[in-house]
Amino acid sequence: MASTSAFPLPIDDCRTARNVARGIQRLFARNGIWCLSEMPLRNGRRADLMGVDAKGRVIIVEIKVQRGDLLGDGKWPDYLDFCDRFYWGLPPELDRSPLDGDGYRPDCCGVIVADGYDAEIVRPAPLHALAAARRKVEVERLARAALRRLTVGTDPECAPWGNEA
Repeated sequence: MASTSAFPLPIDDCRTARNVARGIQRLFARNGIWCLSEMPLRNGRRADLMGVDAKGRVIIVEIKVQRGDLLGDGKWPDYLDFCDRFYWGLPPELDRSPLDGDGYRPDCCGVIVADGYDAEIVRPAPLHALAAARRKVEVERLARAALRRLTVGTDPECAPWGNEA
């Protein structure tokens, strides 16, 4: 959700990204998918949203709120090795037609349109199952990150310890 470029997103775009994330999290929660925002991956990337469904499958959502950011994102394929399903998360006003092009691999990427209240899957993400061993590692990393965030939220003095996620 936060820009990884040299220029941070304008305040309005940050607000829009937070709203898109909120809508997606609400959609996911209704469907038994629980996720964390800004989840670091082992390849140095960071997933905007990463979650686990009721069957233990890992889902990643990459949120884009600007056309230029969407068109200029060459790093998104790096996420595919860490999830069973990959989605693009967009606000309703963003033109999603580029996601239909071959460069965005519509055969393996879903699309969710969301605002601050709700979201809709406009293109389901096909299942590209991770190897069981990799899924286990990713689910454990996600669980540890969630537990660490919960602990630090209740006791900030724990923040310096165990930040290997």
